[in-house]
Amino acid sequence: MDSSKMEDNKDDLTTVPSQDLNHDDVFGELREDGPNYRNVGFTGTVILMMKTQIGLGVLAIPSALDVLGMVPGIICLLAMAVITTWSGYVIGTFKLRHREVYSIDDAGGIVLGLTGRGILSTGFCLCMFLHQSPLTDHFVRTYLQNLDYVFNSASAILGLSIGLNAVSTHATCTAVFAAVAAVLGCAMASIRTLGRITWLAWVGLPCILAAVIIVTVAVGLEDRPASAPMTDGPWVPDWKVAGNPTFAQGIAAVSNLLFAFSGTPGFFSIVSEMRDPRQYTSAMLTCQAGVTAVYAIVGCIIYYYCGTYVSSPALGSAGGTIKIISYAFAIPGLFVSMTIVTHIPAKFIFVHALRGSRHLTSNTLTHWVSWLGCTCGITVVAWIIASTIPAFDALVSLIGALLGPLMCMIPMGAMWLYDNWGKNNDRKKNVAWVVASFWSVALIILGTFLVVAGTYGSVMGIMDTYSKSGGSAAFSCADNSNSV
Repeated sequence: MDSSKMEDNKDDLTTVPSQDLNHDDVFGELREDGPNYRNVGFTGTVILMMKTQIGLGVLAIPSALDVLGMVPGIICLLAMAVITTWSGYVIGTFKLRHREVYSIDDAGGIVLGLTGRGILSTGFCLCMFLHQSPLTDHFVRTYLQNLDYVFNSASAILGLSIGLNAVSTHATCTAVFAAVAAVLGCAMASIRTLGRITWLAWVGLPCILAAVIIVTVAVGLEDRPASAPMTDGPWVPDWKVAGNPTFAQGIAAVSNLLFAFSGTPGFFSIVSEMRDPRQYTSAMLTCQAGVTAVYAIVGCIIYYYCGTYVSSPALGSAGGTIKIISYAFAIPGLFVSMTIVTHIPAKFIFVHALRGSRHLTSNTLTHWVSWLGCTCGITVVAWIIASTIPAFDALVSLIGALLGPLMCMIPMGAMWLYDNWGKNNDRKKNVAWVVASFWSVALIILGTFLVVAGTYGSVMGIMDTYSKSGGSAAFSCADNSNSV
């Protein structure tokens, strides 16, 4: 190969074209009197990513291990970590090659523009290629991106209502707690830039970690889980090496594990507001390593000591005073989780509505009305979802099944194929290229399967929750902090 071809085949990710500091490919002209949308450094990026990932997902991991068993559960957890880490890497490479991309829908629009750049599964074709008209395509991409984060915001509201119930020992109607959580979350999500939200992540991440550490230590020190029956003699944990779930239960538990990493598509918005996007990959790998370690350690320890009597959310596993203390620490972290997962879809709608207009970066009346309308609108829809599906495990599983693969797996496989399939033909002889191609296609197929099968398992779980005597009901006033 001659030197010119070698130069053409070089990965262009190590060099970044010089950019006008007053102009951004996404936000347009950056004004001194407007918000600074490019002000997140390396450390802030790591913290924002970790807070996007670590939240409600970690609270569902021990119950997922109870369904699958310790060994299969940890294997599935690590598999999800590997998949989403690769997806996170693809987000960074795609963003640097396509600077105009702000969120996953922009990436989907680029991929949709050329059919035949990759080998896509039937599910991805149905989700993407059947909607070729610009209007329908924009609607579908907008719907999928926002639905994912609206459901995440709903789960944050639900988690906050559980926390407020636990700390106050159910001082008032659960529906009231959900409304209070929604109002406060909306107010914090209305902070306009991720750079200004970074300090909240510095508060929220230690709080949620402190909460899970308190419970993790407490279950190891107590003689038995809070919900375990009193018996003569010492308590013997009944954890299982391998579970024996039905198909619906097993696939729903896998969806819970995927939900724990469902903050991955938010990395698009975070890298878009980084001062130096070249630092993204290092920040993402740091985040994923830390998140996976926390999930595995916390999940294993809590499940080992609680067994089948593990609570969901896991903060209730130690019961009594420990539950109150742990939720007292967790509530600030849950509020920050809601802030981020409400801010990202609101910013998504806001940017697309005002893109190309001076109102996007100016403090005009149109700017503020549009921005507050986006944050309040997302919050209201999330509150309705949280009040309609008030069972924590059921809601988490539904999000992981219905939207996790569509946001964390399938698009990234297609994005890699779009950027690499049919280009630089000499690279097809490279083993790494062949492996990456098979990996991308396999993820599209696997993601499609998880959408169908996982949604079925999650819906069955929601139906079981409603059919049980005393089960959770929509807009209920009942205490939701004692689920097992």
